[in-house]
Amino acid sequence: MSLIITDDCINCDVCEPECPNEAISPGEEIYEIDMSKCTECVGHYDEPQCVEVCPVDCIPKDPDNVESQEQLMDKYIILTAA
Repeated sequence: MSLIITDDCINCDVCEPECPNEAISPGEEIYEIDMSKCTECVGHYDEPQCVEVCPVDCIPKDPDNVESQEQLMDKYIILTAA
């Protein structure tokens, strides 16, 4: 399951540099997460780093993009193969 950034985002910019997959970028109004790059930090860390540093807790799991740990690891392997 990838993560999403909700409208509670205050654009503080602490999440973007923490993402090892470069899945977070500035959107038109708030930061956005590219679900094709988000592995919830599987393969890099035990916990999603953006969630750990977010001061307003606006990065929940996206219920519309459910992925298993195995799928997240597969995505990690593909993203880091280059």
